[in-house]
Amino acid sequence: MNTSAIGRRAEQVAAAFLVRKGCQIIAANWRTRYCEIDIVAYRDSTVYFCEVKYRATATQGTGLEYITPTKLRQMHFAAEMWVHAHSWQGDYEVCAIEVSGASFAITGVAKDL
Repeated sequence: MNTSAIGRRAEQVAAAFLVRKGCQIIAANWRTRYCEIDIVAYRDSTVYFCEVKYRATATQGTGLEYITPTKLRQMHFAAEMWVHAHSWQGDYEVCAIEVSGASFAITGVAKDL
């Protein structure tokens, strides 16, 4: 499997996890020329902007450890762009989901969903 296919598979696993948690998936791979959001989900009057990080192994760190301050700023910028583009006036949160290993298991969530 190439890296694009691995990324798509990890995002599918994360989206299925969100659906099991009661979320409705609004968008996958939402993009502008300035930013992207892996998954936009909705639950209980809140929109969640989810970054999906996949790691085959944790030898070089977990997926959540790869969310640097710079990446976190980019995630917040992308969320603000979506909020503005959709005139959303409700609550929203930024979160990250870690998918790991050959079995594509959810191994971490940086926001309790």
